[in-house]
Amino acid sequence: MPEPTSPPPPRVLAIANQKGGVGKTTTAINLATALAAIGERTLILDVDPQGNASTGLGVPRTARKRTIYDVLVEGETLPAAIVPTAVPGLDLVPADPELSGVEVELAQQPRRSYRLRDALAGLAEVRPPYAYVLVDCPPSLNLLTVNAMTAADAVLVPLQTEFFALEGLSQLMRTVDLVRQSLNPRLTIQGVVLTMYDRRNSLSDQVARDVRAHFGDTVYETVIPRNVRVSEAPSFGKPALIYDLKCAGSQAYLKLARELVARERARKKAAA
Repeated sequence: MPEPTSPPPPRVLAIANQKGGVGKTTTAINLATALAAIGERTLILDVDPQGNASTGLGVPRTARKRTIYDVLVEGETLPAAIVPTAVPGLDLVPADPELSGVEVELAQQPRRSYRLRDALAGLAEVRPPYAYVLVDCPPSLNLLTVNAMTAADAVLVPLQTEFFALEGLSQLMRTVDLVRQSLNPRLTIQGVVLTMYDRRNSLSDQVARDVRAHFGDTVYETVIPRNVRVSEAPSFGKPALIYDLKCAGSQAYLKLARELVARERARKKAAA
C-alpha cells in the first residue's frame, strides 16, 4: 500500500502595517471568518499585546489560559495554546498584555527572531489541518512583527484610503526587504487591501488610483468600505460576518476571501 501523504503545510500570511488605525485587526478577524465560511480551515495568531483580535473573536481574558506569550517565551507548543472560536473552522491563539514584555525577555535568547517560525512546526500534528494561518501583527516594527514576518510565507497589507497611505506603505516595504535579506528570503507581498473606502470622498478615489498605479496587480480588486456595522461588531465580541452578514463590509470580506483563495490557487499552479 502507498504511504499516506502528509497534508501540505498551511499558507502563513502576516497581516501587517506599521501605521495604526488602518483596519489591520478588523481585516484579520473578518478575512479569517470569511475564509472559514468558504471552507478554508483557518487559524489566527494574535501577536499584538493589545489582544484586540482575541477580544473581537469573543475570547475573554479569563479564557486565555495559554497565549502566544507562553509559546514565544515559555516554550509552550503552539497546538496547546489553540482555542476554538464561535466560528466553525476558525481557531485562535490569543494574546494578552504580558506579550508587551517579549522584547526585553528575549533580548539575549538564541534564535529570538525565529521563535514563531519554530513554533509553527507543531501544526504538522494538528488534524484536520489548517489551510491558512493569519498572523495579526502589532502596528509597529518590533520583535513581534519581525517574528511574524520571519515565520510568514507572505505579507498581506491593509491600507487605509487616506492621505498618508503611500508613505506608510513605503516604510513597510523597506521592512519587508530587510527581513527578506536577513531572515526570510522567501517572504513576498501577498497583496494590498484597500480599507475604509468612502465612495462619497474624492480623496478615497484618488488614493486608490495612486496605489493601483504604483503597485499594479498586487492591489486586490476587492475594496473594503467604511461601514458602521463592521465598526460595531468587535464591541459584541463577534466578527462582522456573524454580527451582520448582509452588511456591505461583511460582503466585501467574503469577496476578498474568494479573491485571496483564487490568487493562491493561481500561485500554486504557476509554481507547479
